[in-house]
Amino acid sequence: MIPSRTATTMRNTKETQIELTINLDGTGENEITTGIGFLDHMLTLLAFHSDFDIKLTAHGDHENLGMDPHHLIEDVAISLGKCINEALGDKLGIRRYGSFTIPMDEALVTCDLDISGRPYLVFNADLSGNQKLGGYDTEMTEEFFRALAFNAGITLHLNEHYGQNTHHIIEGMFKSTARALKQAVSIDESKVGEIPSSKGVI
Repeated sequence: MIPSRTATTMRNTKETQIELTINLDGTGENEITTGIGFLDHMLTLLAFHSDFDIKLTAHGDHENLGMDPHHLIEDVAISLGKCINEALGDKLGIRRYGSFTIPMDEALVTCDLDISGRPYLVFNADLSGNQKLGGYDTEMTEEFFRALAFNAGITLHLNEHYGQNTHHIIEGMFKSTARALKQAVSIDESKVGEIPSSKGVI
């Protein structure tokens, strides 16, 4: 029997207060509150398209100090990455690799990832068209995925093939990452109990 793949983390710093719970074998149910509407929207899409159950409550110094939400966005990604890594446990039987391309109206984005234990981010996208979406700074998208990859132990490649609408490009990134993660964490029934590496360790 495959053990429950869930994890909870609490991150309390002078800049942010975050509580996050994830279930990798869920149905995409989510309760997400960060105070940043666009980020909530993207994380809801991430949960839905990965089938991860995510419960997240986050507060940051931007709420009462008039600062930008840089710290909160990065710390949410750190927490999410740590939870994914913890929930994967010994990684026995996972498919490890995931790849998905999302067409989002005029934009086309591909995510390729490897749950490798060797964190790395390749990020090729032009988000200069719109620097702010509500309270969300679009330049933080790369920082979000870097923090996610390095804390989850994932090699993550995100490539925008083309696109004009910044919202569509970023949405394509979150959706394609979710779908690729769904593939990568799924269990290969023919490999249950095996580490998906010729080295015998990830």
